[in-house]
Amino acid sequence: MRNDQRKTLKHLVQFFDLFAVLLCFGLATITVSRIFSARVSFSEFLELRIKIQNVIIFSGIVLLWHQVFRMFDMYESRRLSRKRDEVVDIIKATSLGTILMYGIALAFHVTMINYVFATVFWASLTCLTVAGRLTVRFVLRQVRIKGKNLRNIVIVGSNDAAVQFARKIEESPWLGYRILAFVDEDWPGIAKFNQEGYSLACNFEELRSFMRRNVVDEVVVTLPLRSLHSHATEIAELCEEQGILLRMVSNLFDLKKARSKVEEFEGDSHITHSTGTIVAGWQAFIKWAVDFTASLVLVIFFTPLFLLVAVLIKLTSPGPVFFLQERLGLNKRRFKIFKFRTMTVDAESRMKEIEHLNEVSGPVFKIKNDPRITPVGKFLRSTSIDELPQLFNVLKGDMSLVGPRPMAVRDYEGFNEDWQRRRFSVRPGITCLWQVLGRNTIPFEQWMELDLQYIDRWSLWLDFQILMKTIPAVLKGSGAS
Repeated sequence: MRNDQRKTLKHLVQFFDLFAVLLCFGLATITVSRIFSARVSFSEFLELRIKIQNVIIFSGIVLLWHQVFRMFDMYESRRLSRKRDEVVDIIKATSLGTILMYGIALAFHVTMINYVFATVFWASLTCLTVAGRLTVRFVLRQVRIKGKNLRNIVIVGSNDAAVQFARKIEESPWLGYRILAFVDEDWPGIAKFNQEGYSLACNFEELRSFMRRNVVDEVVVTLPLRSLHSHATEIAELCEEQGILLRMVSNLFDLKKARSKVEEFEGDSHITHSTGTIVAGWQAFIKWAVDFTASLVLVIFFTPLFLLVAVLIKLTSPGPVFFLQERLGLNKRRFKIFKFRTMTVDAESRMKEIEHLNEVSGPVFKIKNDPRITPVGKFLRSTSIDELPQLFNVLKGDMSLVGPRPMAVRDYEGFNEDWQRRRFSVRPGITCLWQVLGRNTIPFEQWMELDLQYIDRWSLWLDFQILMKTIPAVLKGSGAS
């Protein structure tokens, strides 16, 4: 697709988004009017008097939506992105935009934009935008399959990475790429490359001349940068000089799970590798906001219960109400965890006496009928009420509502595999997959695997599912950490 065609398509998509926002705004307005006041016909809706303040606010909302969509790269080329990723980005954009719009409405006392309006607007705009983008994808896919709107690509390298990339391009004609040439020097692996049915068009020295004489849209570098850094640098400079898009297909460290992305740091570009998804972004912010808000509300709600439990503990056994223990949190930061005391005050000193009674594998210490537990403590543990003070840890920022359980220092010192330590790459939580899937009945190794599974699959929806499953797990009294 030529630049002028690409710009035209971009403007059409932006116009469609503007139309969608206006249409869904009108739909939500009519819905609210029908629910909360006398029914308003469409003609009457068009005849409503419009205040200048409302026009200004509405114009600001439209500009807000445009900026939110741009922030999620909704107007950039999605040729190489998966359909699922684009749909997820649309949901992120419409969700964030709706939240911001609702906040503006509250700030300026726009009574029409209430929770019903926001729900209808979000649902209709999300569906309409997804339908629009999928339609564009389908049309472009059909055009590319027919051999139109193609981009010529030059692959620099003839190693396994180059062959794998070429195979993916050939197996995906709907992406609209044509492999124009392979570029590399003669090396011992070239025979294997030729056996794959490919051949070199030129070497590094001849690449400049080749790019002058041919239509080249993109250059993909698959060279091992550690040994051919100087060549890769020259090619990058050449692409910059001629304004040609450059891609790097090179995993310097052969990482299996870490995700890579480019970030700006003080004007410089950095490639970062991170494992898991609870790092940054709007979802991480929402997770923190939900943690703080929910824990604050729950602390207030459970205050009478806290007072009652405190009295019971003081009346039935000597010692403090709370048990404070040093645990390991995010990236092994140490913090004091709050729990209602369920054992006698000399429980820590009696640990060595009963170590042989441990009922779980690995470095973790657990006994179902621990002789150190007080009568009230047994009830608190069976109902998981002893865990509730950890809401204060969530308020402090040491913990989250959902996440791998915080590990005691003693237990951590028994770790013997580094892969298990990846569980500390996220903030620990009050509940987790381990707790809702079996707790004390799950072996230590499987417990660690569940923690890593949570990190790799994390989403706000997964957090919600775990929270919902925690309730029946607690009611069944299946134990606690």
